Amino acid sequence: MTFKQVISVKKRFWGCMMNPKNNLLIGAIVAVVVVMSYDVGVEPIAFFEGLPNLGIVAKEMTEFKSEHWGTAFWSMLETIEMAFIGTIAGVVISLPLSIFAARNLSSKFVYAPLRALLAATRTFPSILWAILFVIVVGLGPFAGILAITLYTIGFISKLQYESIEAIDFDPVEATTAIGLSKLQLIRYVIIPEAAPHLLSQILYMFDYNVRQTSILGIVGAGGIGFYIINYIKFFEYGKAAMFMLVVLAAVLAIDWISVKIRDKYIMKAEHGRQLKAIN
Repeated sequence: MTFKQVISVKKRFWGCMMNPKNNLLIGAIVAVVVVMSYDVGVEPIAFFEGLPNLGIVAKEMTEFKSEHWGTAFWSMLETIEMAFIGTIAGVVISLPLSIFAARNLSSKFVYAPLRALLAATRTFPSILWAILFVIVVGLGPFAGILAITLYTIGFISKLQYESIEAIDFDPVEATTAIGLSKLQLIRYVIIPEAAPHLLSQILYMFDYNVRQTSILGIVGAGGIGFYIINYIKFFEYGKAAMFMLVVLAAVLAIDWISVKIRDKYIMKAEHGRQLKAIN
């Protein structure tokens, strides 16, 4: 494609986009954003006036003592452990629930109330569940693990029953025709067909749960968030910022590991299925 052709395509694109109807829609959206910003008290000037305060935080960060690194490391390790336990426990529980919640495997008298229950578990964020479990079991990591587990059940169950409902039902009908029971159908057809999505979902959920667990300490549910909120309460913003940098480093490391796992297992599996389909 020549340069003139590119320019011509761009002109046609913007000609289609910037018509009176679209201009009116964009203007309405901008007006709504302005009105809502005024309603919630958005003040851009206050943001720019407060930027010099970052210099104070940066100065306090240079005063971070070496003995605090050990606390930051072990509290971040506790956070990762909580997220890992909660993720695995939630996935294990969600797998059978997702089968019962799939519309193509269960009657509406089973999947309808179950879906409503699962929707309720993921309606509230983990930190609200953590408050409830702190009341139930007391302060500490156990309350955080229960909160992460419950939210993971609701989230993974939804992803899995949607994956099950998207399965190609030609092999299902074929295996049903040869007399397989429903349990055998689930074991030999449904689970293998839905499994490729599961690893990707687990990696995403673990990454998400690490981020969520980092703030559960705010309500006393363990993890590095306990130290961050306490430093903020006592105006020790430099220490809080350093602990937040530890969270950032851990999340980036987990994200890098997740990419490597996806490249090694998920991408290879997808490539293998494509080759099989071609052949």
